[in-house]
Amino acid sequence: MGEFELLARIRERLPADGPRIRLGSGDDAAITVPEGATATSVDALVDGVHFRRDDATPAQIGHKALATALSDLAAMGAEAGEAYAVLGLPGDFGEDECVDLLEGMLALAESTGTSLVGGDITRSPALFLAITVVGHAPSAGALVSRNGASPGDALVLTGDLGAAGAALRAPGEEELRARQLEPTPRLRAGRALAASGATAMVDLSDGLGADAGHLAEASEVGLRIEAEVIPLAPRARQLSEAEGSSPWWLLSAGEDYELLASIPPERLEQAIDSVRDAEGIALTPIGEVLAGSGVEIRLPGGGRAEPGGFDQLA
Repeated sequence: MGEFELLARIRERLPADGPRIRLGSGDDAAITVPEGATATSVDALVDGVHFRRDDATPAQIGHKALATALSDLAAMGAEAGEAYAVLGLPGDFGEDECVDLLEGMLALAESTGTSLVGGDITRSPALFLAITVVGHAPSAGALVSRNGASPGDALVLTGDLGAAGAALRAPGEEELRARQLEPTPRLRAGRALAASGATAMVDLSDGLGADAGHLAEASEVGLRIEAEVIPLAPRARQLSEAEGSSPWWLLSAGEDYELLASIPPERLEQAIDSVRDAEGIALTPIGEVLAGSGVEIRLPGGGRAEPGGFDQLA
């Protein structure tokens, strides 16, 4: 089957267009009619860098590609809208595998209200996926950037950390592998935090230390984080203890796709309740915003953890 036949087979599986779409997949460009403000993000996954084909199914690869892109919209407090996918296919990636990859994307798209409305397919020496996502909000002021944190704000974290990082050391642990290969973009939690008054927000893709540093730099503030109160995935902590190693390396392991946000203290309880009601997960205060710069992660007993993270170009 050639390119156009494969595209036709893919289009057969696409759901009906969403309410903002006037012309979807199949033409030279999609036509959308958004209202209010939009947030747009692009993310890319490459075999051997962000996943390995021998460790992940095509459906998991498709899920992860869309999930990582949607996580950026979650960090803005946006509602998911449209997605556009570019697939680079190596010669040994078959037609059925391509359809399975699409099915992984479609399942997540359906559960998040995302419409797949366009993209492209090209031959490539390695499998890659480049995903563009567009999110929506009633106004630009309803979206949350990284640059609004102020001294005195509380620092809060959704969910728990470390499962994806621990999966790399324990490939046989299915619970951990699911967190690594099929992350959940915290879209509902992001909107709840935005509505509760979050002043700045970032998703944790490269590790708590690195991504906290991005928020601190953009807001021109310092962040103090108390490691002792950070929720670590129970199984990840157990494996670290069984190895005889400190669990704090999990803070910089990356691919958690949770949200780190700053919020005025008087809005904290509202935010905790809103995130629990919207997403069914905990929102944990883990520190505070200070005047100054940089990130300080304080360990139990008085030590400090290096606020590191994953750098794919290092």
